[in-house]
Amino acid sequence: MTPELGVIEGYFGRPWRHEDRKQVLTRLRGLGFSYFHYAPKADAFLRRRWREPHPDAALAELAELSAHCRSLGLRFGAGLSPYELYRDFSGPARDAFVAKLRSLDAIGLDDLAILFDDTRGDVAGLAALEAEIVHIAQAHTRARRVLMCPTYYSDDRMLDIVFGPRPAGYLEDLGRRLDPRVGVYWTGEEICTREFGPGHLARVADQLRRKPTLWDNYPVNDGPRMSRFLHLRGFTGRPSVIGPHIAAHAINPALQPHLTLIPAATLVAAYRQGQGYVYMSAFREAAHAQAGDELAAMLEEDLHALQGRGLDQLGEDRARLRARYAAVDHPMAAELLRWLDGADTVDGWIEDA
Repeated sequence: MTPELGVIEGYFGRPWRHEDRKQVLTRLRGLGFSYFHYAPKADAFLRRRWREPHPDAALAELAELSAHCRSLGLRFGAGLSPYELYRDFSGPARDAFVAKLRSLDAIGLDDLAILFDDTRGDVAGLAALEAEIVHIAQAHTRARRVLMCPTYYSDDRMLDIVFGPRPAGYLEDLGRRLDPRVGVYWTGEEICTREFGPGHLARVADQLRRKPTLWDNYPVNDGPRMSRFLHLRGFTGRPSVIGPHIAAHAINPALQPHLTLIPAATLVAAYRQGQGYVYMSAFREAAHAQAGDELAAMLEEDLHALQGRGLDQLGEDRARLRARYAAVDHPMAAELLRWLDGADTVDGWIEDA
């Protein structure tokens, strides 16, 4: 069973260029993906500066992107992170929130995601406050589908270390309070989960009183460490047997939009092929289909250097790789060159770049 597949552009670092986004979404639709949620951490007007309106040019670009998705039959959504709104959801703050929803409605939303990820969670009554905010959004948006991401969106204890200890029974409380129609994003046992299993997903579904929507942090490569690697290998640890246990499966893409197409295609293959899936064969097939024969062969030859060793361990190979890919006229080769030049490294979790 292949679940609904989507992409949530929810990484730290430089957002994709508008034209790249349109081109890649066209190809993702052809692969079988059915929705896209725009939520880059660097869009400050969706996060720390959410009370401020987007500049007119940015709104026009998003409206064009929405229309492009609609022309493809791809659901378009935005992820709004009303930064720490739960600390003060008084009249003025509520009014500002509703005004923001209306401005997002104007660009044409099929989906609206309210995201509470990567913010402090040591707040009394956190689940009740988040549910209230989501229900206000549900009542005022014209989007036909509403999702949310909890503050504690994984079992990973790193969230408790960075954002404060999670309240006891948080997921159960959230699941009990949320309208059953609201989808819930979940990254798994870890923030960057190695494997999703039916047992884990069934437990989370029981806690949330609904099947989770996966926010899969592969092939994303943001942050100070991961941005020094290219995530190109085929998906592993996503067996097709998880399909009945989830509402949908969305990937958080890499900083390199065109290169993202290779692993994205392997996720489709993993579900379609079931027990017959072989991740390296899927990589080869996807690379040849998305990059062409010459570039695909080069990427496979250099896979260990690009994904295993990473930018800081390339040494003299860095210059060799740069000369090798500079000779290829292809968007993926251009992205690889940019990465080799260090232009995609993320030196910190900087949202408002």
